[in-house]
Amino acid sequence: MKKAILTTKVGMTQIWDENGILVPVTVLEAGPCVVTQVKTEEKDGYSAVQVGFGAIREKLVNKPVAGQFEKAGVDVKRYIREFRFEDAESYQVGQEIKADIFAAGDKVDATGITKGKGYQGAIHRYGQSRGPMAHGSKYHRHAGSNGPATSPGRVAKGKHMPGHMGAVKATVQNLQVVSIDAEKNLILVRGAVPGAKKSLVVLKESVKA
Repeated sequence: MKKAILTTKVGMTQIWDENGILVPVTVLEAGPCVVTQVKTEEKDGYSAVQVGFGAIREKLVNKPVAGQFEKAGVDVKRYIREFRFEDAESYQVGQEIKADIFAAGDKVDATGITKGKGYQGAIHRYGQSRGPMAHGSKYHRHAGSNGPATSPGRVAKGKHMPGHMGAVKATVQNLQVVSIDAEKNLILVRGAVPGAKKSLVVLKESVKA
């Protein structure tokens, strides 16, 4: 991996491209991320770059984490993540990674935590069909049969049933970077990315491009 950055989701909008086509985009506030540690093969067994992102009051960070930032000589951050860059050794503690690490036309993968939907039925959760809606049916949005009666006489593992929906880690691959605003630290990505507004979104160069 050569390029990656931590962002927060601002929201969605639409812009006109050079051909006069209306393009839906997600606006991401990208960094600046600060390098808090550079891990090496000799010392840590692998090479990676640890970065911090997002402002937070120092009183809200526990002492071990605060000590990491103090050692690096940077202000405390809300998020800490590691990226296994190919050229990790070329980074230095305190260096900033900004939105201009990407360029218009780049393909990226966006990872975030999807919106939580709470407890949902099987129709909403998995798109199952409902029963007849006539009054005498008495079977409208029920889950239906769950398993065989005698053999094996149990509900099979993985059966689609009502339960908690959303609030899981998800990645949307091969999104296109439409434009970059380096001054405002904004990245505009074509299409939708997982997560609610103000949530953390990790942007990496696409693994399939």
